[in-house]
Amino acid sequence: MTQDLPDKISPELCSSKIFEINGTRLDPEVAAELWPRILQHKWLMSEKLGRDVGLRVACIDFLENMDQAREEYLAYQQLDILKEMGAQAISQEIWDTISDSQPPKQIVQKRIILPLTKENLSKKHGVVPPKAIIFFGPPGTGKTHFAKAIAGALSWWFIEVAPSMLMADGTEKMGANLRQIMEKCRSLKETVIFIDEFEEIAGSRDEASRIDKSITNEFLKQVPLFKSQANNLLLICATNYIRDLDAALLRPGRFDCIIPVGTLNEDERANILEHYLEKLNTGEVDLNRIIKMTSRFTPADIEYLFQQVAQFAFEQELATKQDYRVTTDTIFEIMPKIRATLTDEIIVEFEKDSITYSRY
Repeated sequence: MTQDLPDKISPELCSSKIFEINGTRLDPEVAAELWPRILQHKWLMSEKLGRDVGLRVACIDFLENMDQAREEYLAYQQLDILKEMGAQAISQEIWDTISDSQPPKQIVQKRIILPLTKENLSKKHGVVPPKAIIFFGPPGTGKTHFAKAIAGALSWWFIEVAPSMLMADGTEKMGANLRQIMEKCRSLKETVIFIDEFEEIAGSRDEASRIDKSITNEFLKQVPLFKSQANNLLLICATNYIRDLDAALLRPGRFDCIIPVGTLNEDERANILEHYLEKLNTGEVDLNRIIKMTSRFTPADIEYLFQQVAQFAFEQELATKQDYRVTTDTIFEIMPKIRATLTDEIIVEFEKDSITYSRY
């Protein structure tokens, strides 16, 4: 039976079987190239219909609709990979929560969002949108938030490559797992690939162990391959410790942009504070006082503060059975319990790194 033929058969037999099925005479080399695609099409038709489709039907349908069949298979394959890698659809609203005055947003808007959304104008002026970028800055400053916001602004899928994905088969297999994951990512379209704690994957090789060196070496190979893809993809890596990355990754040619994400000015804090205040049952709140009191807070600190405020308000109303409204005093009562991430020392170090490593 033709349905039982193996995937790999001689070019002559491929040509003979296609002629037998469809009456179309093909060059043996062409037939050999089409044969695995016909089998893929048979599998896809069977998946979609929920029953086994005969090879004759699949072959005829494929040859009559070759371009469409290929696109359908690639689309199905992409959905399978997206599901396997835990892809997320990100709301446009996340981009809107970031203040327009925040320097990283201005850089991202100019260098990434606009060139990708104004494609014809980009091509007219020879602008090549970045394919690989690094965000660096102190913990909690919003690097992950920025990566998700970019995916939301572009209406692209968002995939985070977590360390657990690389460590699934032990440290010895990390390099191989990284290669396999990046190969899958390269087959996708309109997807942001995000890697956090990047220094753990691509640390300096100067004093690294054999395994760590091999992982960094593998990543150095993968970045150019990723950038060579014609499909719309964006690799975003984030690190708290830009100085720990291997020097080869920081030179031009690997990453297109290296963008600092640091402290928030008053306007930027106001934007974030207003976003969280809108979610609460509020009374009288002096926003300006709160802005002044959160000068060393990162976006993550502010988010945690409002989680604690919301929980406090919930418990108060539960205990008193009366409507509880969050006021300035409520927030000031909770604020001392939140330890701000930023210190003068961290800010000074970040400013030095911004001068040394930033490139966009």
